[in-house]
Amino acid sequence: MSITQDDELWSAIGDPTRRTLIDLLLASGTGTATSLSAGLPLTRQAVSKHLAVLDRVGLIRAEPAGRERHYRIDQAQLARAAAQLATVGAAWDARLRRIKTIAEAIAHSRNHTEGA
Repeated sequence: MSITQDDELWSAIGDPTRRTLIDLLLASGTGTATSLSAGLPLTRQAVSKHLAVLDRVGLIRAEPAGRERHYRIDQAQLARAAAQLATVGAAWDARLRRIKTIAEAIAHSRNHTEGA
């Protein structure tokens, strides 16, 4: 994935409505804009726009079925996104551990200096 694709992916996932749609699709396996909008305070058109964003970044796939489109999670893309998130989380955990070590060293140094 390129940086642009990553940015688009995380922008798509960053929206709470789209995360809710992902959760609904994970729970049900498949859904249409109509069926998904039934449980949300959104119009079918608004849900369709959110689904289009998720489809564009590859998190879901649409399959035409008559006048509707059935959406389902793309498990491989979701797994890649989860792996990226785990990598980012681990990197931030390492950064925070380094910051904590530096802060503790500074505090220890100040306590030693003040006690002398």
